[in-house]
Amino acid sequence: MSQLRFKVVEEAFNRKAIEVKMPQENPSKYYAKFVFNKAKMYQYLPSKTYKDLVDAIDNKRSINRELADSVAAGMKQWAIDNGARHYTHWFHPLTDGTAEKHDSFIEHDGKGGVLEEFSGKLLVQQEPDASSFPNGGIRNTFEARGYSAWDISSPVFIMDNTLCIPTIFISYTGESLDYKTPLLRALNSVDKAATAVAKFFDPEVRHVNSFLGWEQEYFLVDESLYSARPDLVLTGRTLMGHESAKNQQLEDHYFGAIPSRVESFMLDLEIECHKHGIPAKTRHNEVAPNQFELAPIFEETNLANDHNLLLMSLMNEVARRHNFRVLLHEKPFAGVNGSGKHNNWSLGTDKGVLLFAPGKTPMDNLQFITFIVNVMAAVHRHNGLLKASIASATNAHRLGANEAPPAIISMFMGSQLSEMLNRMLNEDTDELIAISGKERMKLNLSQIPEILVDNTDRNRTSPFAFTGNRFEFRAVGSSANCASAMIALNAAVAEQLFDFKEKIDARISKGETLIHALLQELRVLIQLSKPIHFDGNGYSDEWKVEAAKRGLDCEVCPPKIFDSYLSDSSIKMFTSTGVFSERELIARNEVKWETYTKKVQIEARVLGDLALNHVLPVATRYQSILLDNIFKIKSLFDENKSKELASNDMELIESISYHISRIRKDVNEMVEARKNANSISDEKEKAIAYHDNVLPYFDKIRYSIDKLELMVDNEMWPLPKYRELLFIR
Repeated sequence: MSQLRFKVVEEAFNRKAIEVKMPQENPSKYYAKFVFNKAKMYQYLPSKTYKDLVDAIDNKRSINRELADSVAAGMKQWAIDNGARHYTHWFHPLTDGTAEKHDSFIEHDGKGGVLEEFSGKLLVQQEPDASSFPNGGIRNTFEARGYSAWDISSPVFIMDNTLCIPTIFISYTGESLDYKTPLLRALNSVDKAATAVAKFFDPEVRHVNSFLGWEQEYFLVDESLYSARPDLVLTGRTLMGHESAKNQQLEDHYFGAIPSRVESFMLDLEIECHKHGIPAKTRHNEVAPNQFELAPIFEETNLANDHNLLLMSLMNEVARRHNFRVLLHEKPFAGVNGSGKHNNWSLGTDKGVLLFAPGKTPMDNLQFITFIVNVMAAVHRHNGLLKASIASATNAHRLGANEAPPAIISMFMGSQLSEMLNRMLNEDTDELIAISGKERMKLNLSQIPEILVDNTDRNRTSPFAFTGNRFEFRAVGSSANCASAMIALNAAVAEQLFDFKEKIDARISKGETLIHALLQELRVLIQLSKPIHFDGNGYSDEWKVEAAKRGLDCEVCPPKIFDSYLSDSSIKMFTSTGVFSERELIARNEVKWETYTKKVQIEARVLGDLALNHVLPVATRYQSILLDNIFKIKSLFDENKSKELASNDMELIESISYHISRIRKDVNEMVEARKNANSISDEKEKAIAYHDNVLPYFDKIRYSIDKLELMVDNEMWPLPKYRELLFIR
């Protein structure tokens, strides 16, 4: 195995950047080449069909079968003209990934041949197997029927010669089995609630849209090194490996020059993104070695989420072309930063007004404060649920690890906004408060122009931070489906805005003016939401104590965190907004507990196998070499001299023996703990047993293995080490 290790390391270090075939045009010319957007619709659809479809998309209306047939005919022709041979309904099951079943366009022509056909019926609906995807007991194995249905608000696209149609996925009995269905419900609910409140300030507002800008962090590992690490292949993270002498402590990787191989990969990925309509904008080195980030321009939340899932597929495909593997696990390497997927979220009206941005008039600013305070109230009321929306077996390794937000939801507002909220609370007046915009900073350097300073700083330790005209939900994990966090957040805000609108209407009906009613109700919410507001260091131990005093959810065990989905307040919120039924919530939690158990179970099996079948044989072999050396020393020297010369080897042999013994003992106990957990039938209790009784052995076993890595001859060690995995150029 060691020969293989040296071979793959040499191969990785000697690779050159692959030349990317650049398009002849600028990105604006080939952008969305493989997307059936409005420009393609206008070209391929009859004028009436185009007008009716765009009207349905823009005004969130359904379409009839006649219109679907006409759209399908034009869509098929566009797809075939661009090389597509198959079509598929592309949906988001409860796996954090995507699913697709491909059908060709061919049908019998009645003359012994075939012709290309694609009807509105095939476009609108398909029937995937609903029992083979995670469903939490909603569907039995013998009840396999489920349906996927076209989401007209997300454009279809071509991926690898297949026409991909974004769809929802529901059971035969109507429950959602995916992420898109409840996301669309949550977005519809926040649209209605926010529009009702926005009409206090502008009666002509018809819709409020939710916007999302995700920041995708990821690691790249050379493919040959990846293949030589079974833990990476099977779990997405390294279950063992001693820190490199140099990792990120010099902070020289962050925003540094992008390595040529990586830049080649990034360029290729950006071209694919742009062809598929993903507005990739920013790329840079992240903090940890071999860690990078890609971020797009903000989009409507549903489309942005589809694009993120498509991006993850494209990343894997493009990486293989460049002899890389993409690691989206939240913590693939111990001792260096993990990866998140920061969700920058905002609301805006159909008239182009961002609701989280100060305006030019006092009423504009009151609108800004109204929506900011209602978000605070929603996050405070459902802080445990928001944490549950981003909790997972993989993200648990990252949260609170001094490079990511802690596993306690709090909100950073910044000094200016915090001061303004305090003034509103303490000044019982109907006078509207002015909000200053960006200030100018003079640097007293003649060659440097003035710069504009935002009205709020950034706080990297905050899981939910106000960053100027949006909120950044930083706690989302890099491998997660953004929809999980966006469903909970938009639904919680919708519920709060519905409540707020009802209370304002009640005050006005009693004779209060609109401004007085708004200010009085906002003061109530500011006071109630005080516990969620924290602008300090979220990494500190003091904050954990303070958060508990404030009544915030401080649970760190993911299987217990998931309970927040089934709290009375969560069930009331989700059912009242129409996002989930209680049955759907119960089923989804069953999936969450089962998924947690399976991920820890797989890691335990892989760790046990690597420890017993890869590490211990090598350690034992090296120990034998040391023993043989001692016998040779004794045969050559007298007793005193041989004892002196062999003392170091004896100490090393004793240390190796100790860690071999510890590994065998801990692995055996871990296996027994796993067997005991597997005997539990209740999914929640089983997940808790894996967390409490199986997971603790991981660090114990790893500790001894990592110690052996430093003791055993480097040429004998079977697995690529951190210094080899993390520093490929």
